[in-house]
Amino acid sequence: MKTLATMLLAFSLPGSHISAPLRSPVQHVQVPQSRKGGQWYFAENGHAVYCYGPVMTVADPRGGLQKVATFCQGTQSLVPLKD
Repeated sequence: MKTLATMLLAFSLPGSHISAPLRSPVQHVQVPQSRKGGQWYFAENGHAVYCYGPVMTVADPRGGLQKVATFCQGTQSLVPLKD
């Protein structure tokens, strides 16, 4: 009976619980992501452009079809792409 009372008292005191062993800290390497959701494309003028929208095929003023990237960084909303 004394043993049971001692065990109950020991487990009721704060800080007397057996805790899980502490884990060692792990180095988490994070790759910096400056932009999310976009992709780099090669523009018709020879420059690389970063665009967030889909690639679409639109009618060329000369009567043909042309692939363009949409929602690009900078002032252009449509950038003609090099095939």
